Amino acid sequence: MLDFFLTAGVALFLGQLAPSSPWPTAMAAIGLVVIGWRRLSMTQTVVLFFFFALAAYRAGSMLNQYDEARVAAWEALGAPETCSGTIRPITSPSRRGDRLGFVAEAIHLECEGSAKVLPGTIMRLYAPFDDLARGDGWNVVVRVGTLEIPRNFEVEGGRAYAAGQGATLSGGIIDGERVSRRWFHPATWVDLARTHARRRIEATYPSDAAPMARALVLGENDLPEQDAEAFRLSGLAHLLAVSGTHILIAVMGVVRLLEAVLVRVERLSARGDSARIAAGLGIPLTWLYAEFAGSGGSVRRAALMATVVLGARALGRRPDGLRAFGLSMGAGAWIDPLAAFDVSFGLSAGATAGLLVGSRPLQRWLTRLPRPLCWAAEPVAATVSSSVFCLPWLTLLGPRFSVVGVAANGLAVPVGELISLPACLGHLLLAPFPDAERGVALLGSGSLLFVRWIARNAASLDVLAFDTPRPTDWHLVMVGLLGACLLLYPRRRFFWAWLGGLLWVVFESWAVFCHQPKGRLRITVLDVGQGDSVMVDFPDGRGMLVDGGGVVGSPMDPGLRVVAPVLRARRRNVLSFAVLSHPHPDHVIGLASALPRVSVGEFWDSGQGERQGAGPVYQGLLDGLRARGVMVRRPPELCGKAFYFGQARLRVLGPCPDIVPGRSANNSSIVLHVQYGRRAALLVGDAEHEQEEDLMKLGPSVLHADLLKVGHHGSKTSTSAAFVDAVSPRDAIITSGVRNRYGHPAPNTLKLLKEKGVRVFRSDVHGAVRWETDGESLWVKTAISP
Repeated sequence: MLDFFLTAGVALFLGQLAPSSPWPTAMAAIGLVVIGWRRLSMTQTVVLFFFFALAAYRAGSMLNQYDEARVAAWEALGAPETCSGTIRPITSPSRRGDRLGFVAEAIHLECEGSAKVLPGTIMRLYAPFDDLARGDGWNVVVRVGTLEIPRNFEVEGGRAYAAGQGATLSGGIIDGERVSRRWFHPATWVDLARTHARRRIEATYPSDAAPMARALVLGENDLPEQDAEAFRLSGLAHLLAVSGTHILIAVMGVVRLLEAVLVRVERLSARGDSARIAAGLGIPLTWLYAEFAGSGGSVRRAALMATVVLGARALGRRPDGLRAFGLSMGAGAWIDPLAAFDVSFGLSAGATAGLLVGSRPLQRWLTRLPRPLCWAAEPVAATVSSSVFCLPWLTLLGPRFSVVGVAANGLAVPVGELISLPACLGHLLLAPFPDAERGVALLGSGSLLFVRWIARNAASLDVLAFDTPRPTDWHLVMVGLLGACLLLYPRRRFFWAWLGGLLWVVFESWAVFCHQPKGRLRITVLDVGQGDSVMVDFPDGRGMLVDGGGVVGSPMDPGLRVVAPVLRARRRNVLSFAVLSHPHPDHVIGLASALPRVSVGEFWDSGQGERQGAGPVYQGLLDGLRARGVMVRRPPELCGKAFYFGQARLRVLGPCPDIVPGRSANNSSIVLHVQYGRRAALLVGDAEHEQEEDLMKLGPSVLHADLLKVGHHGSKTSTSAAFVDAVSPRDAIITSGVRNRYGHPAPNTLKLLKEKGVRVFRSDVHGAVRWETDGESLWVKTAISP
């Protein structure tokens, strides 16, 4: 019979994914029952589906409640505003660059104008000072806005993470003063200990090693982008993530020490209770350390598994690995209804499952190899088995994977786990002894820099690295079912491996078919916040990207967070055309970061940015494209021509025959008209009234379109009544973000479109919008259900 706790834990974990992927998760649950039918009792089967349904209900309810709270906070606040009043931190602060990020509850905030922050609103804030602890009372001046969560069909966008925190607003603290502190609360002392550790690390470690030490000790994730990518690509990111290894060294070491002390108590040693008492004391120590280490998804799961193991020892029982794994999964899913969306939780679970299922069989096979190859059988088996089961989650984090990771782990793991981790943890205890503290900091930083050197060199071996498509939900289901087959029927592992490879090819072919439709014109207006980005899939399979979104000074790059992941999910390694409507930041920033990741046939641009100087981002984009041999074309080459993609026709309607000197960038936007059969779409960039007047001279027969991508985010300076009459659209899409401070879309624009009988879709309300036609019929789908 299968272990009850294992099946219950898996059911709870799967059920949490059902609200976002109902069919794949349902099929996964059914598949697990079929695979384990002979080892599942009827009671276990019923309980499995009960826990699956319960987890799905809890996760769905939490997501829906969060969406309602976020909308309520947006309606009360409106555009970002400066507010002052009292807040209370409710999560432990973590370093984010030169600031500390944390989640806080608004006690009483007053804002400028009519804006309001409702009492009890949860906010994600960033502060310039580090004297923060949970439960503090702070009087602050803060600039806040609605939390921007891009909602697109292929990319989750952080909604589940935000819902888990409950944060509906975000912003930065301008000034603040602490007015109260809960001195006798354990969380306060944990946060003060974290602050002390952070200060000592920054005082004694070199600046290039301090972020790695903070990641290792405090679970903070603010590595420079180059280092973060190197650790991910080389497969060494787990060395800087607080995980079971930390629990093993930090907590289990203390438990062993306690046992050695208690065994000297004659009464306890005679009864054999010393080990049980030490294990029992280790449980609160485990959770105390988990809180100190940031209480992330991976450390929570490791702490839960350690709790099960220590609890079994405290009760005088022998711990079972699979049962402990199942209990940790189930408990984690029960405590956090959205734990399954936490990639760190999934990575931790995948690595543990790999060790439990594949490490020993692989080790036995490796020991048969001739010397000296067999000497490293145990660490190689552990690395390979854990890496294989983590691969689905790793491919969600980034597009490239390197096979050199096994060798890199073989070199870096002994250094990281035997030197870096003990040195960083031991360093925390040596503040009263400055010389010893500096010496241990030197040892820890040296080992960390050596590990970074390995990561950078491993990541630089492009010959051994390859791009991986973003796995679909069906790919992940297949991997999960394959893991279950390997666990229950290990003797047929070669058959399961062959079947898994075949199914992977089938699902990959299906993904390409779905994301690159043939015989249809599909236009997807992506949700990139306050900006434009439009993906056009032509009937012959070719693709075109128009703009990439972006906000000056924002930590969120839509090219990296939205556009590139969407292209990767759609298997778009090649774009026939990329178009920059005009060189404003909310159109060009995302293009500059997304286009280097794909092959581009031609780049269309008005040329105004190069003539007048549009800044380093724009110029860097052009230089990079030209260095790659991409043809850059301007209006004189594009106007008056028709470009055919099968039966679809693309024309450039403006600015023709070229840009007009002295005109604004908005009124020099590249305007595209796409015709397929009886249906057409008009993409006008940020065109305002002046350019609309030029376009109307072409006549309604040229301008008519079923879809209008509204100009300039629906501002009052665009979309005149005469222009709407000339285009006569059935549907209109407005791109605007919940944090925009310009009042987009303008009420008058919305009123006009409604009076004209135009169906309006907004990215700040509906998320991404997909408009599709076969030349006759039309279909519109939104990422957020109305």
